[in-house]
Amino acid sequence: MGTMVIKWIKRTLIALGAALLLALLLLLAGNAWVLAQTRTYIEQPLSQCRASRVGVVFGTSNWTRSGVRNPHFHARMHSAAELVATGRVEHLLLSGDNRTQAYNEPRAMWRDLHRRGVPAEKMTMDFAGFSTYDTLARAHEVFQLDEAVLVTQYWHLPRAIYIARAMGMEVTGCLAEAPAPIVGEWRLRIREWLARVATLGDLYLWGRAPYFLGPAEPIVIPAEPAPVAPVALPETPGTR
Repeated sequence: MGTMVIKWIKRTLIALGAALLLALLLLLAGNAWVLAQTRTYIEQPLSQCRASRVGVVFGTSNWTRSGVRNPHFHARMHSAAELVATGRVEHLLLSGDNRTQAYNEPRAMWRDLHRRGVPAEKMTMDFAGFSTYDTLARAHEVFQLDEAVLVTQYWHLPRAIYIARAMGMEVTGCLAEAPAPIVGEWRLRIREWLARVATLGDLYLWGRAPYFLGPAEPIVIPAEPAPVAPVALPETPGTR
């Protein structure tokens, strides 16, 4: 009896070890694939970001759990405002979570960017960007965007770019970098490693659907008025 139990334990441990090894290989392979496919579409520094009519800004809380201003939020808002100020982007799609009345990422982004000088008519809010996948699905299907520049942190951009391009969008990524290292960012990086692999499943295995789409709301950007050429006045005889 004791020998059978030992054999069973050994087989169980071998099976668990094999499963963990397979999971690790899938994690490494999935991340390597996403990073390799998106590397050429990430541009830095901010002054070299490719021009696009619309920039998609991903939502995050403007405050951390410890009650201090979220440096990731600040970096995204700074980069988005600079893109508009320098003329690299004409319009911003602010997409984030608004599950409750007390938590409204798009509204917080709108207010912050408006204080930074971005005109109200250059911003559109998306209140159903509950995840990166939802934000990009709605950007493509609801707001009818075929191309855009994505504004977020470097650890988030590969997954965002991969999703957008898999959906048929022509996108590039513009880094929103904090001025100093951020405490605890390693947790976000670990979570992002897992999220990249989950994204491959969303796209190619179980066909994830956005939480909410709704009717199309195309972003319409007014065309810039054409410059008026000066009119040459006819010369009056005898004026020379």
